[in-house]
Amino acid sequence: MCIAVTRRKVLQWGAILAAAQVTPGLRAQARRPDAMLQIDGRLSPFPMSAVRLLDGEFKRSADVNEKYLDSLQVDRLLHSFRLTAGITSSAKPYGGWEIPNGELRGHFAGGHYLSAVAFASAGAGNTTLREKGNALVAGLAACQKANGNGYLSAYPPELFQRLALGKQVWAPFYTYHKIMAGLVDMYTQTGNEDALKVAEGMAGWSSAYFADMSDAQRQGILRIEYGGMNEVLVNLYSLTGKERYLSQARKFEQPTFLDPLAAHRDELQGLHANTSIPKIIGAARMYEATGDRRYQEIASYFLDDVLSAHTYAIGNTSDDEHWRTPAGSLAGSLSLKNAECCVAYNLMKLERHLSAWTGDARWMDAYERTLFNARLGTQDAAGLKQYFFPLAAGYWRVYGSPEESFWCCTGTGAEDFAKFGDSIYFHANDTVYVNQFIASVLTWKEKGFTLRQETSFPSESQTRLTIQTAQPQERSIAIRIPSWIADGGFVAVNDKRLEAFAEPGSYLVIRRTWHAGDTVTVHLPMALREEPLPGSPNTAAALYGPLVLAGTLGDGPTSGPTKILTGRGTAPEGVPAAAPLPGIKAGTTPGSWLKPVQGKPLHFQAEDKAGAAVEVMPMYQVRDQKYSVYWQRNT
Repeated sequence: MCIAVTRRKVLQWGAILAAAQVTPGLRAQARRPDAMLQIDGRLSPFPMSAVRLLDGEFKRSADVNEKYLDSLQVDRLLHSFRLTAGITSSAKPYGGWEIPNGELRGHFAGGHYLSAVAFASAGAGNTTLREKGNALVAGLAACQKANGNGYLSAYPPELFQRLALGKQVWAPFYTYHKIMAGLVDMYTQTGNEDALKVAEGMAGWSSAYFADMSDAQRQGILRIEYGGMNEVLVNLYSLTGKERYLSQARKFEQPTFLDPLAAHRDELQGLHANTSIPKIIGAARMYEATGDRRYQEIASYFLDDVLSAHTYAIGNTSDDEHWRTPAGSLAGSLSLKNAECCVAYNLMKLERHLSAWTGDARWMDAYERTLFNARLGTQDAAGLKQYFFPLAAGYWRVYGSPEESFWCCTGTGAEDFAKFGDSIYFHANDTVYVNQFIASVLTWKEKGFTLRQETSFPSESQTRLTIQTAQPQERSIAIRIPSWIADGGFVAVNDKRLEAFAEPGSYLVIRRTWHAGDTVTVHLPMALREEPLPGSPNTAAALYGPLVLAGTLGDGPTSGPTKILTGRGTAPEGVPAAAPLPGIKAGTTPGSWLKPVQGKPLHFQAEDKAGAAVEVMPMYQVRDQKYSVYWQRNT
């Protein structure tokens, strides 16, 4: 039975039909946020080539990222790969984590970079970056051929020998995964068949590496970070149908990590966050490939637990890369080194999987929270990326250098900013799901259906969808009604307001015969609210709709070593201790201590407990200012 749910009452099917009389042929229904969608199969993302960003914050950020990617030179990226393969190179090597004697060299040059240019090629039609990716694949293929056994890396196999012997080494399989993933992305996003062949060769070498190894020795190796090796091997299985890749993926599973999660036990304290989440993404891919619901249970419990018990208001987690506090308590964890940006990237990947499995809007609510607050804004005007996201008061955004950093977060940032369009829309059967409110155009070629989304959200609290189709066609459009929506939200079709709406945290599904030029306008009012720091009820962040607001605390550095980091270091040195959190007077509510600033959308002014005025703005708009995301309430 189809129903539509409002915040005040339930409209039974007859009432929905009555509401539909406003627009002939229209039906609306809402999905309960706690229920599985009744669909034939899972929701599917559209291919990246089907979505193009329109002008707005996301497109401008993507353009900056593409310009940065284009500034990098293929011969310099290939330098260490060529030397390792015995091929002469006179190129100037890049620095930081790509330095020629570094143990993570190649993770960006042969991995993240390939993924990022593949995404930019598919999602933005950037042919220049596509050709750079093709040139890099050709260079990597030549290096693999020179190695002669499928091996491909920017460092010699000696690092894997040390790994097998239990000797000190950074993370060989972590880098190996990034290279394989970049190759797979070049195949899936650009059709480069040589990239798939090289990735399969790498998988063959990996299989041989474990061939004569005991389970105990293999589990010892897996204590060292190995990225998403299980994920990329499942991806190879899905692309080729070769069962051996599924068997190999299982070689990268750790019962000591997965078993407690399968039993719904949180044993995360002390673990490295960005080592852990890719293992769960691998479990998610195993569920999708095999249907084994144990993997589904692991991924679902893990994500729900991390988001509810370990995550800051910005939608990211970790302190100095780890979960350092007990579940449900982040008290005392605000620092200079919170929220490693790679972690946000991987959380969003996992949220995307669970959203596709269930159609549960809360996962796309979480994705939106992380996207706006922990990703947007972590790139500067030159395309440089953040590593940590300080949440202690009085710090500022810090970025890596253009050619002398190349952190893991440089790589995941380059990927993220190249694929903003990959989760805006999903589909299932004949239904289009509008997950995110981002200016963009969806072209569903197979159905002859185009949806244009025009919005400056969140600066305006609405979005407008316009349909283009050569022939009228009946289908459903499902629109996420976010959990943060305030009273007064509604949807209008062809400027006629519908009586039916949906509960916050669900999808409103509109089914009708669509004609060219039909419009759907979604009004998304926002309100101020507070969100306490888990385990510290008197410490709170202020939010407006999905946006985390930051109080600005004066100018921070705009240049120099405390603003742009050069080399391997990921946090500035010699900076002052954190400032006290700004205070909120006792007994106030967000609406009373935050006042809108006229003429400046999304900007507010606060009065702290000492009576001083504090400018407050969305965290993603903070650039060179010192800031505080959290506030201390007087008791």
